[in-house]
Amino acid sequence: MKTTKIADGIWEIPPSEKSGMRVPAWILSSESLLKSLDQGVFNQITNVATLPGIRGRALCMPDGHWGYGFPIGGVAAFDPDEGVISPGGIGFDINCGIRLLRTNLTKDEVVPKVPELVDALYQNVPCGVGSKGILKLAERDFKDLLTNGSRWCLKNGYARPEDIEHTEENGCLAGADPDVVSEKAITRGLNQMGTLGSGNHFLEIQVVQSHNIINKELAPVFGLDRPNQVTIMVHCGSRGFGHQIGTDYLRIFGKAMKKYGITAIDRELACAPFASDEGRNYFAAMKCAANAAFANRQLITHRIRETFVKVFHKSDKELGLDLVYDVAHNIAKLEEHEIDGKKQQLLVHRKGATRAFGPGEMAVPQKYRAVGQPVIVGGSMETGSYLLVGTAKAMTTTFGSSLHGAGRTLSRTKARKLVRGEKLLKDLKHRGIIVRAASMSGLAEEAGLAYKNISEVVSAVEQIGISRPVARMIPLGNIKG
Repeated sequence: MKTTKIADGIWEIPPSEKSGMRVPAWILSSESLLKSLDQGVFNQITNVATLPGIRGRALCMPDGHWGYGFPIGGVAAFDPDEGVISPGGIGFDINCGIRLLRTNLTKDEVVPKVPELVDALYQNVPCGVGSKGILKLAERDFKDLLTNGSRWCLKNGYARPEDIEHTEENGCLAGADPDVVSEKAITRGLNQMGTLGSGNHFLEIQVVQSHNIINKELAPVFGLDRPNQVTIMVHCGSRGFGHQIGTDYLRIFGKAMKKYGITAIDRELACAPFASDEGRNYFAAMKCAANAAFANRQLITHRIRETFVKVFHKSDKELGLDLVYDVAHNIAKLEEHEIDGKKQQLLVHRKGATRAFGPGEMAVPQKYRAVGQPVIVGGSMETGSYLLVGTAKAMTTTFGSSLHGAGRTLSRTKARKLVRGEKLLKDLKHRGIIVRAASMSGLAEEAGLAYKNISEVVSAVEQIGISRPVARMIPLGNIKG
C-alpha cells in the first residue's frame, strides 16, 4: 500500500489507495518502526477511513498494532449528526486506562520492603481471570457507581477530593444510563470492582531515578520532586462488564446496519449512526463501563494506600501517595476540535490511544493547565514506563491524542512459545524486579520481547511534536493479572 511521508514522523495513505476511503489515513511512526509494522495495521486503518461521517483523517499512533476492527493505537473523529459510533473503535475493555501515583518515598526506603509490598498488594488487589472484587455491591449500589464513577468512590470513602480532579473527566462521564445495559453485563460486573484482571494489566512499584528525569522544569509540576522517587502505576479497565457491553452491542449493531443501509468493509467495524437510538444507547452504555473503570482504578488505589500505610507504619500524608493523573485509552467522547479552520463538535474514538490535550485547554486540571495534560505510557515489566505531557500540536494534528503504551510485536501465543514464565520470573528477580503473577503462562505473554522498544515509540511522538517526555519510571515490583 502506497505511503507518502508528509512531515517528520507522519506517513499518509491517500484515499485513492482503497475504494471507499473518505479521508486519508495517517501512520505516525519513526522510519524503523514503520518498517516493522504488521501489514494488518495498514489494512485496518484504511478500513477505518471508509466509515460514514469520518472527518479529517484516520490515525494510527507509533505503538500501533493489529486489533479488532480499529488497529490498537487507532484514532478517528466523526460528525455526530452524519457519522457513526463503532465498538471496534473503542475496544472490548472499555476505558482500559492507566493511572500514576507519586510518593514521598525514595528507592533506598522501598527496595528492602519490595518483596513484602508485592506480596501484600497481591493479596489485597485481586487479579487474574475471573477474580472477584473487594466490594460486595447490591445491584442498586452498582448502578449508582455506573452513573457516578469515581464520585461514587469519593462519596463512599474510597477517594480523596484531589483524586477526582486529577482523573480524566473528573472520573465520571455524564449521561451514563444503566437501563441500556443488559442484565448479563450487570451480573458480570457486579463483583469485579477493585480487581486488576488479566492480560497486560498490571500494578507496578517504580522508581524515577535522577538521570531519568527528562524535563527538569516540568517534573516538579507533576510531583516528581526528589531524587530516586518511588511511583506506582495501575493499568486496568472495566473488566468483564465492559466486554459484555461490547459483545451485546456488536450484535445489536449487526441488525442496525441493515436497518440504516450501512455496509462496512470489515464486519469487525460494525457500527450504527451516532444519532440513532442504537448509537445513543451504546454511547450511554459505554459511559457506564467507562465510569466503572474509573471507579475500579480508584478502588485499587484505595487498597494500595491501605497497603503502604500498613507496611511502612506511616500515615497517608507522610507517604504522599498522591494521584498524578488517570487517563483512559479505550473510549469515545464528544469533543470540540478544528477541521479545515473551523471548530466543531466531533465524536472522537480512541482505541489504545491516550488523550493528550495541550496547554490552556479547560479539560486539563487547573494544576496542569499551563503545561498540558499528563500522558501516561505503560511499558512492559522489564523496560519501564513514561510520563509525558500533551501539546498544542496534538490539538491540531491528532485530535488531541497520543500513544498509550509500547505496543505489541508478538502475539500472546508466540510469546508463550519463546518464553517460559518460571524462567522469566527468576531472571526478573535476579535483575531486582520482584513479580507476582496469577499464572506463569500469562507472565510469559507479557515478556519484554513481546513489545516494541518503548523509548523508540516515545521518541517518535516527541519528534512529531504531539507529546513531550517528562520522566521514565523503572520497575521495582510488579503484580501481573
